[in-house]
Amino acid sequence: MNFISMGFWAAFCAFFLIYIFVKKWSRTAMLLWVLAFDLFFFWQANGWLMLLLPATAAVNYFLTELMRNNQHRKVLLALIILLDLAALVYFKYSGFFVEGILNPLFKSNFAVGDIVLPIGISFYTFQAISYSVDVYRGKYDGRPDFLEFCFYLSFFPLLLAGPITRAGRFLPQIRRAEPATRHELRLGLWLIVCGLLKKGVLADYLAVYNNLAFDSPVSYSGYELLMAVMGYTMQIYLDFSGYSDLSIGIASLMGFRLDDNFLYPYRSLNLTEFWRRWHISLSTWFRDYVYIPLGGNRKGQARTLLNNFLTMVVAGLWHGSTWMFVIWGALHGAGLAVHKLCRGWLKKIPDTWPVKAASWLLTMVFVMACWVFFRAGSMEDVGEIFRRIFTEFDFAYAAPFWAARKLWCVVLAVAAAGLLIPPRAYNRLQARFTRLPWVVIFVIFLIAVQLVIQLRSGDIQPFIYYQF
Repeated sequence: MNFISMGFWAAFCAFFLIYIFVKKWSRTAMLLWVLAFDLFFFWQANGWLMLLLPATAAVNYFLTELMRNNQHRKVLLALIILLDLAALVYFKYSGFFVEGILNPLFKSNFAVGDIVLPIGISFYTFQAISYSVDVYRGKYDGRPDFLEFCFYLSFFPLLLAGPITRAGRFLPQIRRAEPATRHELRLGLWLIVCGLLKKGVLADYLAVYNNLAFDSPVSYSGYELLMAVMGYTMQIYLDFSGYSDLSIGIASLMGFRLDDNFLYPYRSLNLTEFWRRWHISLSTWFRDYVYIPLGGNRKGQARTLLNNFLTMVVAGLWHGSTWMFVIWGALHGAGLAVHKLCRGWLKKIPDTWPVKAASWLLTMVFVMACWVFFRAGSMEDVGEIFRRIFTEFDFAYAAPFWAARKLWCVVLAVAAAGLLIPPRAYNRLQARFTRLPWVVIFVIFLIAVQLVIQLRSGDIQPFIYYQF
């Protein structure tokens, strides 16, 4: 059930044809039909572990209803969060805590058996927690019935890798159940085409060489490893923003509007701006449910810097149960703290083009360096990559690299050039697409599918964020 697999699109087309008629007939029938497809979709991804999803829905819904206007509201909220995180911690972090922390600490050799991580558990767990917390805080005062809540928590375009959608944004749309407009249908197809090209063409082709270099850095020169770092920087953006485009596009076809998840993050001039543009739904989730409860910026500068750092460490741990992700989060937390500490001084520097260029370059170098920790398999590999880049870099490798990997270089150049497209130009291109005749739109869609097929190498590359 990968969004770029032919199996998914065959199943979706059959589902969507029935969905159109069911939605016109009855809202309840529409909810039941989509929920049935959601569970089928999740079962295809996780087998019987899909039962965790309805269990999470039941626990959060009924305990949240019990929490409303209850004198023990705080206790009930703590219980909801504890139960949600208990499942997440067990499946995702058992091995890390036992083998990565307890064993070295107590010099023991306890082993955790193979625990299969349910795909999407991090995303629907965070979405469930946000619903209960928003009800507790009074930020969402709606009263969905259980069927509507199950629809919200299991909506298949969001299920595997987000974007994390708040109840106040999505549940009112379920109540209205309005049919998709012509513009929403065309916008959905535009986003699907963009997602297919980003993920199925550009990201997956870049991944072929990136995987080779990161999995065995001792086999490559400093120049080749730097190209892999640049390649992975583009790959992870194209991979996840491509998934977000597909997710938002599919939802748009069904008449549901989701917020953008990426806003040109690689154009950022500082690290704070980067995190306002990158994976927006997750960044704002950590801001609202981790950073602010820690105290946010309300308790002085030192506490603000510490809260930034701790939030990013938690975000790093969320991405994966290894020390590599913790280090990645800590680096970003330290970078954010340094930027906030220096912000008063930085505001005094004239906002000229050379300054902007230097700011962008410094930000991108830092982000790219951090991606090495995110992707590499171990600290030994990280050390080898940086050692070779800084001590064995030689432009003499450029010509042979180009000769051996012409198409890869072209794909990387095309991907990088795409970042130069101004937002206004992108919006105009999108507007023109949505005004094209249906026949032309269908032909463009077929061309995108054909490009995915032509550039596919071996098995379909899984979306990077599926593992989180």
